[in-house]
Amino acid sequence: MYETYTTVIGTVISDPRRRHTTAGEEVLSFRMACNSRRLDKRSGEWADGPSLYLTVSCWRRLIDGAAPVVAKGRPVIAHGQIKTNEYISESGERRADLEMTASVIGMDLSRCTVSFEGMMPRVTTTSTVPGSSDGRAGQDSAAAA
Repeated sequence: MYETYTTVIGTVISDPRRRHTTAGEEVLSFRMACNSRRLDKRSGEWADGPSLYLTVSCWRRLIDGAAPVVAKGRPVIAHGQIKTNEYISESGERRADLEMTASVIGMDLSRCTVSFEGMMPRVTTTSTVPGSSDGRAGQDSAAAA
């Protein structure tokens, strides 16, 4: 079977739920909606188009990064494997839900600002030592400081 990966930009519409599966694995899941808007050329006003709703599941290391920032009402970008989850509702009806197993979750920076906590990659620079005839590189600026 071929996996289908996609990116969805939208808004978190449920409180995230952190739980353990029967196999003991931890998962963080939430619902999100992607609402399209278009400009009605006749009226000159913005109109809502169709909405896409899906459940997003985060596993393993992604949980620790997503749990502190994903909250109802926040603008997110989710990328991952998407599939249809078919099930029988409590009333006995067959239903289907779109589900994404996320590999990446981020905040939509066009609709919010964030502060960063984490490990920054170390930036190094090299230069030729002035007056050196052999062209050896000098120490990196981060190590020299």
